[in-house]
Amino acid sequence: MGVSMGHHGWGGDPPATEELARARILEATHRCLERSGVAKTTFSDVAAEVGVTRQTVYRYFPSLGDLLNAVAASGTHAFVERMRQHLATYPTPLAAVVEAIVFCVEELPREPRIGLLLQAEDDLFGRGATSPAGVGLAAQFLRSLAVDWASVDVTDEDLDGLAELMLRLIGSLMQYPASTPRSPDDVRTYVGRWLGPALAPARGTS
Repeated sequence: MGVSMGHHGWGGDPPATEELARARILEATHRCLERSGVAKTTFSDVAAEVGVTRQTVYRYFPSLGDLLNAVAASGTHAFVERMRQHLATYPTPLAAVVEAIVFCVEELPREPRIGLLLQAEDDLFGRGATSPAGVGLAAQFLRSLAVDWASVDVTDEDLDGLAELMLRLIGSLMQYPASTPRSPDDVRTYVGRWLGPALAPARGTS
């Protein structure tokens, strides 16, 4: 079904569907963020970039927070798949958890869509990451890994708590780095030292 907006604007090329309209707005937002950063990007900037009124942008995204979260989500799938491929070579629970944390700390700031949101002064992305929905998605990711969680006495229910702890560690390591920057190997050693006992093989397993 075509978009019926009585379309003025859109650079003279109105999108044919609601989905395409949202995609155009997200791409325009991404360009604004790259150019001006999170703190200085406004609805007016995005509307001007797309060539529509602010009311049109509001129709698809009721708030700037909704719009920024949508931009982040648009880059999340590819990032998660890259992390999944990386973790395929770390089959033990401890190695998978440590490498997931290291991967996020190193790679999230480099993601053009997700990384920009980490600069937000109001910590929009951070709050979303540890929300029930964010924890649920992270736990679902852990369940999808080819890891024998039972070998370290971690139940399916435990994975929600583990996911939350990982998200909080990632957020803390990124937002409050040590006075002397840690290398990836330093982070591995640090995280492994304190999570190692919790993810050690259960008695009677090898």
